Amino acid sequence: MLHKIISVTERYTKLSSAKAHCDVPCKIYDPAPALIAALSVVRMMDIMTEVAENKEADLLTQSNSLTRCVLQKEEEAEKVKKEIRIIWGDYFKAPQFEAHPAAHDLAHKIMLKASACKQGIARADGEELVELVNQFAEIFWETKGIETARKTSPYPPSMAVVYPQL
Repeated sequence: MLHKIISVTERYTKLSSAKAHCDVPCKIYDPAPALIAALSVVRMMDIMTEVAENKEADLLTQSNSLTRCVLQKEEEAEKVKKEIRIIWGDYFKAPQFEAHPAAHDLAHKIMLKASACKQGIARADGEELVELVNQFAEIFWETKGIETARKTSPYPPSMAVVYPQL
C-alpha cells in the first residue's frame, strides 16, 4: 500500500526516485534474501499443485488462487535474480573470482534456472534453484571467511538452506 501511495505522489509532484543497493561501497551483502525468494518459488509451486488438486473448490476460486500464486512465483524468481546480480556484480571482485572461478558460471545458471521457474511449474526446477543459490551462498560466505551449515528451513517447503555460522 505504501508503494502505491508513493507512486501516486510521484506522479503529481516533481520528486525524483532513489534506488540503491549497492552502487556505493556500503559493504552490506547477504545471500539470505535470494535463498528466501528461492524457497518461496518452491512454496508457490506447491500451493499451485494443492489448489489444482482441490476438487471441492469452484473454478473461479481456483483460478483466483492460481493467478495469485503465479504472480508471486514470478516475483520471487525475479528477486532471486536481482539479489544474485547485486552480489555478483557489486561485491565480487578479482580476488573473489580468482578464488572461485566457477562463480560466473554459477550466477549464470541461477539466472537461467530462475527464468525456468518463472516459465513453468516443475518443482524440480525450483529445487534446483534453491540448490544453486545454496552453492552461491556457500561461496559468498567462504569469501568472507565464515563457515556455513545446511539446515532445514523452519517453514514450508522445509528444504535445506545454507546459514552462516556466526
